[in-house]
Amino acid sequence: MTSHANPSSLLDGSLKTLSAALPAGTTIHAWLKAIDAGTPAELRADQEGRDAGRLMARNSEEFEFQSLVIESGGETTLTYDATTTTLSVVYAFSEKEVLETGIRILFTGEANAAPAVPGSYHFRPPFGWMNDPNGFGRFGDKVHLFYQHYPHSLRWNTMHWGHAISDDYLRWRHLPVFLLPAAELSASADGRGGAFSGSAIPLAGEEEGIRVFFTEQVKDRAPEEQIQLTAVTRDQISAGPAEVLLPERPAGLDLTLDFRDPYAIRGPDGRWKMLIGSRDHAGGVILLYETVDPAAAGGWTFVGILHREDRFGMTAAECPCIVPVDGPADDPQTRWALIFGLLTSRDPATGRRNITIATVGRFDGRSFTREFEQELDFGTDAYAFQAFVDQSGPVGIAWLANWTEISKKADFPTAMTLPRRVLITDGALSTPPVDAVDSLRKHLIDEARLWSGETVALGNGAVEIVIDLAAPGAAFDLEFDHPEVELGLRLDQKGLSILYDVPDGKWLPRYIATGARPSTLRIFLDKGSIEVFADNGRWTGTKRLSGFAGVRSARLAAPDGNVTAALIWQLEL
Repeated sequence: MTSHANPSSLLDGSLKTLSAALPAGTTIHAWLKAIDAGTPAELRADQEGRDAGRLMARNSEEFEFQSLVIESGGETTLTYDATTTTLSVVYAFSEKEVLETGIRILFTGEANAAPAVPGSYHFRPPFGWMNDPNGFGRFGDKVHLFYQHYPHSLRWNTMHWGHAISDDYLRWRHLPVFLLPAAELSASADGRGGAFSGSAIPLAGEEEGIRVFFTEQVKDRAPEEQIQLTAVTRDQISAGPAEVLLPERPAGLDLTLDFRDPYAIRGPDGRWKMLIGSRDHAGGVILLYETVDPAAAGGWTFVGILHREDRFGMTAAECPCIVPVDGPADDPQTRWALIFGLLTSRDPATGRRNITIATVGRFDGRSFTREFEQELDFGTDAYAFQAFVDQSGPVGIAWLANWTEISKKADFPTAMTLPRRVLITDGALSTPPVDAVDSLRKHLIDEARLWSGETVALGNGAVEIVIDLAAPGAAFDLEFDHPEVELGLRLDQKGLSILYDVPDGKWLPRYIATGARPSTLRIFLDKGSIEVFADNGRWTGTKRLSGFAGVRSARLAAPDGNVTAALIWQLEL
């Protein structure tokens, strides 16, 4: 497991030290910033009085990344002068063991320290800001999750890629930061761009290798702010040099500068396909590219517009992905789910923003024929959903947040959703949680009191509530006591609603799955979130909650006979 430690001032005055026992060959990654441009920042490593190396940086605007290998093992002291040097992050790892042990955090600052969320079971970064999942997939025998990341604060800024791996989708080991922005973007903290969202595929001919695709954004760059790059890793730890793959948007389509989030997948014809999100002056569009290169390293050509969505006005289609959901990719009868977010979209009926659409139909590798569509998540806080086909079928994960709640003036720590399967059930797309979530159940808190109408205390608030109804759509109200928000879940003749309000009086959207008539519900509460899976994910709703306090108690109200069972499980990683 990753360990966290902040510095102790073992020496009087301005000298600060970090101490740790490190094995021989340990790699240290550190981000430093000079307080004064005229005096370089320095972090010095010593072992029992011997100089073990030093890291230096001259930038006084933004933290510089530096790396050092400690040749000898033993107690290692890292020293810096607080009058000349500011640290952001320092972590250590062994390249031979990091995939099994993760990194060891030696330092984070006040601005980027991960919030203490004991008992939480959702994925969170070890430090800094996080948004979209990237490159979600299985490589070798591990599930990898890359993600949009800014290491130096809990606010969006110049984009990096963070990285973690898991054996079961739930218990993660943090790895070294995977992608760094270009040097000119790293030099300042003005948020002009960086390594934006993308995807990953196995590296051809190498069992452990990974090829990633990503968008590089540079604001105000002409003629293209956003271009597509690729890089490879052969050790699953560090990325090699990035190469430009698509230097410009396709011509003649009246596209805006939006041209991002490459998602690569093997198509039904055996060729590599790539989806890219964009928009024109009517609405969001998804662009399709393909290559005959079996390594997907080049030769990408534009096929055409795969899908258009203009019901919400001029909104950008973002983070597109497509997966076969009811059969093998090469079977013409297999249906595919095309999933994408619509940035700035607004549902006029409910006021919900940044909606994610799931469209299901046939995909022959060059065109997509829609059969039906639905919202992916009626709570809308499952954004930038990315899926891949794992051994048991498609699995996806999303960012548990919504851009409408973000302010550049406030910290905004976030999590990822529970990983979800993607399947077709009774003519609809379902996204139930992966089977591994059952392993989170530690003990049964209650099987009678909630059902009988009593108020039930929820301990630390990390619980799963299971409700069975006597008939589809049988009405109930589930009321929660949360110290910072008004929260509840309601099923009535209008549909299934997450009831959410905050005490500042601001008007908020209505989070409702209109017309939903489920028979069973699984409600996952955690510090900072609620996720609702009705009828095995036929209707899924996710809402980020302010702060990190847990829901304190729950009370169920329903007409006699409507609820046949109500269980509460204590959850723990």
